[in-house]
Amino acid sequence: MMWDRMIALSLVFFAASAALVRSWITAARFLGMGEAIKDYGPQTHKKKRGTPNMGGVAAFALVPFIVFAARWFGIADTGQMSYIWTYPALSALVGLADDLLKRRSRSSEGLKSLQKLFLQIVVTVPWAYVVSHDGVYLLPWLKLSQAAGMPLLIFLGVGVQNAVNVTDGLDGLAGGAVAISLASVLIWADSAPVALSSALGLAIILAFLWYNSNPAEVFMGDVGSHLWAGLLISLCVASRSLLYLIPISFIFGVEIATVAVQIVAIRKFERKVFKMSPLHHHFELSGWSEPKIVTRFWLAHLVGMSATFLFIEALFGGGSSNAGG
Repeated sequence: MMWDRMIALSLVFFAASAALVRSWITAARFLGMGEAIKDYGPQTHKKKRGTPNMGGVAAFALVPFIVFAARWFGIADTGQMSYIWTYPALSALVGLADDLLKRRSRSSEGLKSLQKLFLQIVVTVPWAYVVSHDGVYLLPWLKLSQAAGMPLLIFLGVGVQNAVNVTDGLDGLAGGAVAISLASVLIWADSAPVALSSALGLAIILAFLWYNSNPAEVFMGDVGSHLWAGLLISLCVASRSLLYLIPISFIFGVEIATVAVQIVAIRKFERKVFKMSPLHHHFELSGWSEPKIVTRFWLAHLVGMSATFLFIEALFGGGSSNAGG
């Protein structure tokens, strides 16, 4: 799949991402576009007040160049790349709207929960309709009809957007987990567009992590978390392996699940399961340092991802050979 060109292009986008993030940090500081910290969050986060936010706009700005660069380098055509990157861009627009409202109100509150959910559904439904036109492949040999697959895509699309978003609460946590996920896609990518998209995504997020590592100089914001969520599911759809979204979203799924459990426990039983949700805040309040939580969550993501990949292969691995017969 022309790995030499892919590596060269990845280096170009790593440099471009690093330059754009650095420029954004400078501009955000000049314009006073700092993070507003939630009053009900961990008190240790107060020191992060004023840190530039919306660092994900750098990745968002690079999307059109990704689509066309693939053709310029002779790796994939624009149609194939647009198929993969349209949903990440649409998802990023929802996050951008939320970030801009926070900026306008100079608070940590942007879109209301139902407003954000509505916009997430609005961008997800047309995408799900288009990509499910010929059915939805859970694996290359396991296909759902559009009637069954489209609702699943909508549920997963909205769910992953929120899951990555709630995981983005500690320096480097979400970005590092996304990098691990994209690196894994490179292992099983079966086409040039999927491999190139994951490679360029990895290059861009690694450059961002240079500035987002603890103590962070910039946060990715909702625009970033929504974009990366959209890319993860889009890569699985493009590779005809939607089930692989489970392992590559492992830690994000754990985080959003703890939020759901906490809400149910408080509303139904008037008690907490965790000191604070999502889960990374529970460990913060338990006395773990932020770098320790992030490192251990990355490791948990890697182990959980590997285990769920093996489980899927053990459960469905024989299907490829059966399909050929």
